[in-house]
Amino acid sequence: MPPISNPSIIFNELPKGEPTLETLKIDESAQIDLEEELKENEIILKLVCVSLDPYMRGRMREEHIKSYSPAFPLNKPIGGHGVAKVIKSKSSRYEEGVHIYGVLPYTTYIRRMAPTEQEDAQNAKFFGGPALKILKNEENLSWSTYIGAAGMPGKTAYMAWKEYSPVQGHIGQAKVAYISAGSGPVGSLAIQMAKKDGYKVIASAGSDKKIQFCKDIGADVVFNYKTDNPDEIFAKEAPEGIDVNWVNVGGKAFETELAHSASHGRVIVCGWISAYNGKSDGITNLFQIVAKRLHVNGFIVGDLEPKYGSEFYSTVPKALASGEVKFSEVKYDGLDKIPQAFIDLLAGKQGGGDGLGKVVIEIK
Repeated sequence: MPPISNPSIIFNELPKGEPTLETLKIDESAQIDLEEELKENEIILKLVCVSLDPYMRGRMREEHIKSYSPAFPLNKPIGGHGVAKVIKSKSSRYEEGVHIYGVLPYTTYIRRMAPTEQEDAQNAKFFGGPALKILKNEENLSWSTYIGAAGMPGKTAYMAWKEYSPVQGHIGQAKVAYISAGSGPVGSLAIQMAKKDGYKVIASAGSDKKIQFCKDIGADVVFNYKTDNPDEIFAKEAPEGIDVNWVNVGGKAFETELAHSASHGRVIVCGWISAYNGKSDGITNLFQIVAKRLHVNGFIVGDLEPKYGSEFYSTVPKALASGEVKFSEVKYDGLDKIPQAFIDLLAGKQGGGDGLGKVVIEIK
């Protein structure tokens, strides 16, 4: 069998502000020989599905700029969370036919050595788990679920809520949680975690369809951040203040959230979507953190993986399979759809619609 095409998505151009169709490109020039003899401990993976997530915008920067995750090298394949199938193996750890989850290059076929313990540890530091986790999938979930609600976004919500949400100083009072970007893959699970813990949940979203989804999964009050006045909403629905503020968006809206935070409340800073394309908003009332004795936690999900990883995988996939936990996906077909899909994601218009659902790229 002659070598076959091995398409990948490369980081083609540094974006100036919002990404364009020139930022990411499909490269079909590479080939791979699937019949070539493997070395000892070598494997070949075939991508099944890959994720697009807002944090990836932060990796589209010059390589000398430091951050919690490494920059994408120009003119090289990008990478992120994905599911792949082992189609050829000389590794005792990864047998042919098993499916794995991990941070993968967005290249159709991946020939590599099976990961070492050192590589697993390094991957956990940045991405929250072993380099290649074997998926048993006893619940028979779709493989795409493992890059969404049962993957990194789900871990982010589950683990951070468990770690940072407990509120001090409000025994006997109603508990109120506010979750921005509530219809997203992280925000939607955070809503469901909060409701399970007995919170009154206020959420925000940007379209009627997203607002309805937030209500369907349990949010008590949902407002449209584009048209409604959050100051009025919080004054009416959280007169004693917001006990847990789950921050996905940030920006100037954060000023209003701080103004309505309850004393001794929790602020869980998961993301700051408003700044991902380079925009920066000055927050003028940060002294509220002092005055209200707020507990502010920023985090990276990898920090929490050692503590909550086993619990997550023993709990969340079962809850997804039973329907106890609900989620939504938007699927694109093929690596070549990634450049447009990423633009859609950051604009909140994934699927060419109103942006409801976790973005998944399936590779046939």
